[in-house]
Amino acid sequence: MKIASVGTAFPDNYYSQEVLSGALKKRWAGRHYNLERLEQLHRNVLVGGRHLALPLERYEELESFTEFNNAYIEVAVDIGARAIEAAIAPLGLSPSELDHIFFVTTTGVATPSIDARIANRLSFRTDVKRSPLFGLGCVAGAVGIARAFDYLKSYPGQVVILLSVELCSLTLQREDLSIPNIIASGLFGDGAAAVVLTGDDREAKGPSVVATRSVFYPDTERVMGWDISNAGFRVVLSADVPKLVSREIRSNVDGFLKAQGLTLADIGTFICHSGGPKILDAFRQALDVPEDALALTWDSLKRVGNLSSASVLMVLGDTLRSRAPAAGTYGLLLAMGPGFCSELILLKW
Repeated sequence: MKIASVGTAFPDNYYSQEVLSGALKKRWAGRHYNLERLEQLHRNVLVGGRHLALPLERYEELESFTEFNNAYIEVAVDIGARAIEAAIAPLGLSPSELDHIFFVTTTGVATPSIDARIANRLSFRTDVKRSPLFGLGCVAGAVGIARAFDYLKSYPGQVVILLSVELCSLTLQREDLSIPNIIASGLFGDGAAAVVLTGDDREAKGPSVVATRSVFYPDTERVMGWDISNAGFRVVLSADVPKLVSREIRSNVDGFLKAQGLTLADIGTFICHSGGPKILDAFRQALDVPEDALALTWDSLKRVGNLSSASVLMVLGDTLRSRAPAAGTYGLLLAMGPGFCSELILLKW
């Protein structure tokens, strides 16, 4: 299987971190005991700005989970369709040539799912296969590639589109003054990414997927995720995430590469989910790679924040566009998310 193209799309509303922090300070003034601490937490995540699903003033107009989720559906269909169009246009493909769409998200719910609504908008074939996956969080972009790899081994003549849409701003709990919610309010942004993947029977540029591995860590449900309430999605975000990365990821990667007859020394490109500074530092130290190895991930974090499942696909797209290595180079794409779990993907250019 080859990764032929990556397309991205964002809502039109972009704000600097200073503007967003100022709006939250105003919202929480008189209720939070230390507004300077809020500003410090927002600075510490090293995000320069983020796209929001809606104009900033619109958020005050939404009162119920239903209203927030309806906004999610409307915006997700729009930017999801635009991301798909951006992915297929360079390849000269039309939506009718797509055989299977994998859709991943964790920031809103819809039945029919977002992929079905986009199928109507873009006029997909009536026999298009659809696989919507919910609840995998930040790891879902990598999982989507792995599941597309599994599928295309059976259907090597087909074309798959993987779509991730995350509108994290629509999950913010405005009455929650906990540290995890405040960190999330400064870290997560909104956007969509689409990846075109083709089977071995079709010609395509881009790296091949050589192998994948999933790793599940038992009894870690409270490390990351959502608590679902009448108010919507309430973030679960433990300080133990960097510790898990430090403790587990090196042995996971070594074992995965060993099964392919490789070591970390054979990997020339790293494509990591932009989970946040502490997580990226833990990745770099555990894998013993130079700071420059994750430069595109750091840059994505600064420009648009953590986009949950879409982040690793954004970094993949940046790699294909601006930092594609020489032919024969191996790459490692990795992400971690709720479960708690990791997904490892070996690429070769």
